[in-house]
Amino acid sequence: MTMTIHVDIVSAETELYSGLVEMVFAPAIMGEVGIAPRHAPLVTRLKPGEVRLQLSDGKEESFFVSGGILEIQPHVVTILSDSASRTEDLDETAVLKAKEEAELAFHDRDGEIDFEHVQQQMVEARAKYEALQKLRGRSGRS
Repeated sequence: MTMTIHVDIVSAETELYSGLVEMVFAPAIMGEVGIAPRHAPLVTRLKPGEVRLQLSDGKEESFFVSGGILEIQPHVVTILSDSASRTEDLDETAVLKAKEEAELAFHDRDGEIDFEHVQQQMVEARAKYEALQKLRGRSGRS
């Protein structure tokens, strides 16, 4: 019998996922964490990146989170994020444009900009781009 853990992924807009999985991988602030059923309780912040769910049928689902909170209980994992989406729903053209704009703004030392805000935008854009690249590698597309 396969052990599972219940996962809820919720953004400010909607609930993206609610169901049983075998394993969860999430981008915690101090590094990626792997969460199996009966994991020790933990609450930590998430950084922008990919959340991967290993399903009982051997398939994997992928989500992008902009950051947020990860709460782990022995039989339930809750991911709360301001912004989240299925990785496959990300628009690669829009992601690349946002990444380029954030990098240009960060290097624009002449204008008055909020570097902390621009740096956060750049981190999020790079994380989205990396999540898309990983998805392409798993799906065999190039």
